Amino acid sequence: MALFGSDNSAASSSPSTSQEVKDSLIRQVQQEAAMSNARSLIGKVNEHCFEACVPTPGSSLSTKESTCLSQCMEKYIGFWNATSRAYISRVSKESKKAGGADLSGLSL
Repeated sequence: MALFGSDNSAASSSPSTSQEVKDSLIRQVQQEAAMSNARSLIGKVNEHCFEACVPTPGSSLSTKESTCLSQCMEKYIGFWNATSRAYISRVSKESKKAGGADLSGLSL
């Protein structure tokens, strides 16, 4: 069965098959969103932590720079996770109020 195209069998398929396709698409979109968010997180960590911890880049990192980068990344990722959990919780509550799907399994 074609997801997008001229295959008319999708219109006559059983509800369970249609639901399986929908669930598969939702999972795929969630995975792609998670990958996009991970790339964004890595970019932000690189941008903020590297600029803050390595004022003059050289051929290697000093112990101080390495420690600074590790601590900065841990803090940044911790804040990112806390923000993501709060956002997902809020979206899930709003979705439930509107009669939508439960988004508690969504990851950012």
